[in-house]
Amino acid sequence: MIIESIEIEMDITTTKGELNTAIETKLQEWGEPLRWAITTVDLTTNIAQIEAIVIRE
Repeated sequence: MIIESIEIEMDITTTKGELNTAIETKLQEWGEPLRWAITTVDLTTNIAQIEAIVIRE
């Protein structure tokens, strides 16, 4: 088991439904998310910067 800190960018205009669900689904690509936070949002491009802690097997 590896615990890793990651940062991703995500276009929040393409999320259908719940933003939380969309972020957690995106984070699943890197592992099981323990916690995450939206740290910045660029309002001109609607790109969110997300920092997360994930567990990888």
